[in-house]
Amino acid sequence: MTTNAVPPTDAADRNGEVFRAIDRMREAATARLSAGLSPVALGMALLDWSVHLAAAPGKRLELADDAMHETAALLAHVAALAADPEAEPAILPVPQDPRFRAEAWRQPPFSLWAQGFLLAQQWWDRATHDVPGVDPHHQAVVAFAARQLLDMASPANLPWMNPEVIARTAATGGTNLVAGWRNWVEDVTRLATGRPPAGAEQFQVGHDVAATPGKVVFRNRLIELIRYAPTTDTVLAEPVLLVPAWIMKYYILDLAPEHSLIRHLVAAGHTVFCISWHNPTSEDRDLTLEDYRKLGVMTAIEAISGILPGRGIHAAGYCLGGTLLTIAAAAMAGRGDDRLASVSLLTAQTDFTEPGELALFIDHDQLHMLESMMWQRGYLSSNQMAGAFQLLRSNDLVWSRLVHDYLMGEREPMTDMMAWNADATRMPYRMHAEYLRWLYLENALASGKLLADGHPLAVQNLRVPIFAVGTEYDHVAPWQSVYKIHYLTDTELTFVLASGGHNVGIVCPPGRPGTHYRLAEKPADGVCLAAGQWLEAAELREGSWWSAWTDWLARHSSAKRIAPPALGQRKRGEPAAEDTPGRYVLER
Repeated sequence: MTTNAVPPTDAADRNGEVFRAIDRMREAATARLSAGLSPVALGMALLDWSVHLAAAPGKRLELADDAMHETAALLAHVAALAADPEAEPAILPVPQDPRFRAEAWRQPPFSLWAQGFLLAQQWWDRATHDVPGVDPHHQAVVAFAARQLLDMASPANLPWMNPEVIARTAATGGTNLVAGWRNWVEDVTRLATGRPPAGAEQFQVGHDVAATPGKVVFRNRLIELIRYAPTTDTVLAEPVLLVPAWIMKYYILDLAPEHSLIRHLVAAGHTVFCISWHNPTSEDRDLTLEDYRKLGVMTAIEAISGILPGRGIHAAGYCLGGTLLTIAAAAMAGRGDDRLASVSLLTAQTDFTEPGELALFIDHDQLHMLESMMWQRGYLSSNQMAGAFQLLRSNDLVWSRLVHDYLMGEREPMTDMMAWNADATRMPYRMHAEYLRWLYLENALASGKLLADGHPLAVQNLRVPIFAVGTEYDHVAPWQSVYKIHYLTDTELTFVLASGGHNVGIVCPPGRPGTHYRLAEKPADGVCLAAGQWLEAAELREGSWWSAWTDWLARHSSAKRIAPPALGQRKRGEPAAEDTPGRYVLER
């Protein structure tokens, strides 16, 4: 028996939209109760792990053996302390863990609590990894959840178990706890009223940060294009275009003068342009990733070509801005547009097969919940994304602050980067959903499935030199993931691995103590090394990578320097350009 399919009518399509809207509203309501995390995604991960662990007697025996050995190690340490108070600990924290660095943690009973916690943490790490048959994504989610729960119970977070808090309370007669209570009340009040964190008012946009002199030379509904005033008698002929991430304000590249990458480029004799993104509202819900390419990067290139015609452009993208720049550059290369002189990618991913811990929050179920939240509001709120980043670094951004500000009763001095980090932006519904689905879930850019103007993109078409930067402790874009640009292009490629993390590694002015970087160049016809091989072969240099980059830009520019064009020049009939920082960066 056969049946003939009946094409849906317009009325059926409309009814289908109504039914889907009901599901989205239910999902959005759930998201409000679960802080945007999908209970189903977490439940599926926990079920996958627990069922496979229950079905793996060998793994359970291994964990039981580990537990006995760790218990024996802790008891042996207790016995050693009885004979020698300076006995070596049974386990040491990883170098990135500062919770137990104080000397007081080496004395019993505090040392025993710290040792017991670290051994338990090590056991749970083994318990949540290498369980036969578990989906790798589910394994990562369960391991992450276990780590969050353990960190909540750390003795460093408990005032009656933390020797530093006990000593401070005894020394101050408890006034530290009173000061901590005041700090907590102030923070909660500021959060409830939408005010920035305490101390952020010291960094006024346009005065203390985002203060490099310049003019807004172009504006549309999505971007302002800022051109910065020259400070040298002559400049390199080719201008630099900076494409920051739209997830935060552009002035991560223009913090306080001593930390400003833009000011450094201008001082090196570059004509610098920078995109400042509009902070979207619900009215911008239907902006697409293609709109960000066209109205953002491509429009900026058109504007620069109109101001400085006939000159190649050194385009540089930071984080998401670098991914978008790669998309735009690949589209240009595919149609023979040669206006780019080079491409620089700063902690920007192009292949998302190993995107780092942020992928913990991105699977099909979690994305469905995010899409439902954004569908209802028209955007992803700034505090939603900030919460995800805080979870990724909960020790640094949550628990250490709890101890320092609320238990010790002190305030961490506000910095320009901390103030910038609190100045978050929203993301429009459709664009952000496309970005997560096409790049994180489908890896469409690296696989040649992403479209621009209806045509597939191929990063392999890029022929301009590329300068790519990864950072050693990047939790957003791991350097091994950033390094994968090597596998997508055959052009000249210089790769830098800088010290620090996603933001601090990029904001790395010359003269900052303790900084270093590795650098290696691969010619267009050179051999491509695996990331581990590159790490062994790359030259280690002390200092900031900024100087290496400006030298690289100069080498890939015209030899003859020119007089800087007048900053205020514009076409006849155009209104006078506004001063930096423009309007969009001030949008809340």
